Amino acid sequence: MGMKAKVALGAVVGFVVIGAVSANAGNDGKNGGSDGSGSGYSASAGQHTDGQKDTGSAKAAKTKKAALDGDGEYRVGSDVKPGTYRTTGNTDDMCYWERAKDAKGEMDSLLANDNVSGTSYVTVKPTDKLFKSSGCADWEAVDPKAKGRPASSMDGDGGMFKVGTDIAPGTYRSTGNADDSCYWERTKDAEHGLNSIIANNNVTGSAVVTISATDAYFKSAGCGDWKKA
Repeated sequence: MGMKAKVALGAVVGFVVIGAVSANAGNDGKNGGSDGSGSGYSASAGQHTDGQKDTGSAKAAKTKKAALDGDGEYRVGSDVKPGTYRTTGNTDDMCYWERAKDAKGEMDSLLANDNVSGTSYVTVKPTDKLFKSSGCADWEAVDPKAKGRPASSMDGDGGMFKVGTDIAPGTYRSTGNADDSCYWERTKDAEHGLNSIIANNNVTGSAVVTISATDAYFKSAGCGDWKKA
């Protein structure tokens, strides 16, 4: 697949937004989609632990949510429903996604985009026209009512974590960061716009950040692992 330069609208240094280059590439991964129909959707049947396929109501109960393929361009409203989606298992920033206001493919078409390592959450809005994904693990729809068991530590290069579900609020510390390679971000949503950012920083050495219970997500890239103080 050819490389296609894009401006990463969410790339930041400290509290100042700067231009950065995102690249379309190829990869594989998992998570985030919709329960609607469309060319981008697929569903996998559940299986028992002994490897036998489920049948009847048991199969229906264990069937996974329909997923949006990690490679493709999808029209919002017909191929993909508005909502929040999640992809996991991506490596080396090879996953690239983009929200666009039209299908012209121009820089002015961009609403938000990112290159992903690990996990990413993205909210596709009803006013978006196109969602693009390249080299990503499949996307699965996020149930807004779903509850998890929030952890007190996280991978420093793990991508995005949903506060209260993936990670518990609190003060965290990351050590061993070099050359401003560690970037963290607290956000109020998964739209990835400039207004989504609550606070962010690039760090050398030790990093300390307090994640509030009112934060929606925490993003970490190139950092040492975070542990709750």
